[in-house]
Amino acid sequence: MSQSPARVVDVRGPRFAAWVTSAVLAVVLLTGSGPLVAVQAVVFAVGAAAGLRHAPYAVLFRTLVAPRLGPAREREPEAPLRFAQLVGFVFAAVGAAGYLLGAPLLGAVATGLALVAALLNAATGFCLGCELYLTVRRVRPARTT
Repeated sequence: MSQSPARVVDVRGPRFAAWVTSAVLAVVLLTGSGPLVAVQAVVFAVGAAAGLRHAPYAVLFRTLVAPRLGPAREREPEAPLRFAQLVGFVFAAVGAAGYLLGAPLLGAVATGLALVAALLNAATGFCLGCELYLTVRRVRPARTT
């Protein structure tokens, strides 16, 4: 059985999503809103589990932003980005749990760490979760089929 080719995405989409995520997480830090960071956790979960094509911010990018930008000139593999969404989900879920269960310091720290990663990606294109994915791939033993 042959493997399907790796999915790729327009590099501008994840940067757009990182800007939206940064805005949401900044509002969470300013308001201490557990429900809002829980919504962000769901956004991350959809991207990680269903793929970026189905992630809410990717849908916004594809329908509202991309048509105004013209065709993509650069694409990147989806797998590291999905892993980054999983990492974001973990931090956002911990943040939501902290805020919602009466541990606002835990909520703020977890949310703040997610915000730093999102801002770094938005401003520079450097994806911490993607780098973690590549590191794990390098140190994990290769699977045999």
